[in-house]
Amino acid sequence: MLDFLGGGGKKTGIEHEVLVLRDTEAVADAIREALAGASDEERPGLERAAAIVAEYGARPEAEARVEWVRGVLAEAGLDPVKQEIHAIKAVRQAERGLSLRAAVELVNEAKR
Repeated sequence: MLDFLGGGGKKTGIEHEVLVLRDTEAVADAIREALAGASDEERPGLERAAAIVAEYGARPEAEARVEWVRGVLAEAGLDPVKQEIHAIKAVRQAERGLSLRAAVELVNEAKR
């Protein structure tokens, strides 16, 4: 999940306008609780789930931002390289509080 901050202030760069919110710790806690009382049959699946959550939660923020943007663009059927202006518009429509500058940076991240 991403949260978008208002564009006021002196800080620059996408990391100061887009905040990556993670709820993986709560999920990891729930899996650990389930593991504590798990049967031998349930244990392998829960252990695999715990590993996936840990891996997902450890991803860099830039990777989470790119995933969100690519999801928005895929849903809109847009290629950020070939349809950059439309991609920027789609990202801003997906998150109305996003500045033009931040949307451009997000689309540029997704191109890489």
